[in-house]
Amino acid sequence: MKVMPLEKRGISNSRIVFGCMGIGGEWNGATYSKEDYVIAEKAVEAALSIGITMFDHADIYKSGKSESVFGEILKNRPDLRDQIILQSKCGIRFQDDVNPQRFDFSKDHIVSSVDGILTRLGVEHLDILLLHRPDPLMEPEEVAEAFSQLRSSGKVRHFGVSNMSSAQIRFIQNSLPEPLVVNQLEMSLARVDWVEQGILVNQKAGVGVNFADGIMEHCQLENIQIQAWGPLAQGIFSGKPVEDAAETVKETAALVQKLATEKETTPESIVLGWLMKHPARIQPVIGTSSVERVLACRDAVRISETMTREEWYALLQSSRGLKMP
Repeated sequence: MKVMPLEKRGISNSRIVFGCMGIGGEWNGATYSKEDYVIAEKAVEAALSIGITMFDHADIYKSGKSESVFGEILKNRPDLRDQIILQSKCGIRFQDDVNPQRFDFSKDHIVSSVDGILTRLGVEHLDILLLHRPDPLMEPEEVAEAFSQLRSSGKVRHFGVSNMSSAQIRFIQNSLPEPLVVNQLEMSLARVDWVEQGILVNQKAGVGVNFADGIMEHCQLENIQIQAWGPLAQGIFSGKPVEDAAETVKETAALVQKLATEKETTPESIVLGWLMKHPARIQPVIGTSSVERVLACRDAVRISETMTREEWYALLQSSRGLKMP
């Protein structure tokens, strides 16, 4: 059985990642509440109960509160840190009274961001740090200096990127002595341009596809873990009302439900299993804080291993709303 790139590197064998963007209260400066803590704790416990041992953060999530509430969970469960993989991201800076929203891959910002992340999480190191979105002003040599300092100080063990093309990855990697291990991209049954980019080669229909050309192949060749954010497609195929949605959405939701019934599982497991069947061994990052929805993902690995080629293509064609070229 083919394993994930992160497992090949001995970093993690968690087939699904719990994305922590949904925990920590509101997107404002208010402190998270006791109720927010309980919601977070129950969601984390649900994730652990279905075998998820990897947790994804970013310094901007809920203005830092997602990391802070997770840090409180770790404080109350000191045994948990050694059982999980912690990943966070930096590089996005929000607009304030003086400055516009911008991306920042400067050495000082990367290093100071990690210090803030570690403080909020209450831990001594991150297992993986990702650069959140491409910074047009980045200097790869400066990024390399920041990574070297963080690695030598023991604050970060591995590094990766998010939302980057193969050219951008190669550009950064050229200055680094150690391999980038992750690229996190938006991918789901509703967002299939990552498939379209490959199947529409030499097709006029492919001219308008906006997805980084060759990124799927590059990541597989270089043993870079592809992680998918937004893999549940905001629930449009797994229970969200679709009365006013496009016909392709309605038909795909019906097909997902049909397969879930036949396979005695949940729509969420079908949606994730479809994504995870790809040979890249895509690692979905589920962003829900609902215990019910987290638990509904429990059969995703089984579905990824048993879904037939015909079922996979039926779902793809239904989501595309077009026959295969």
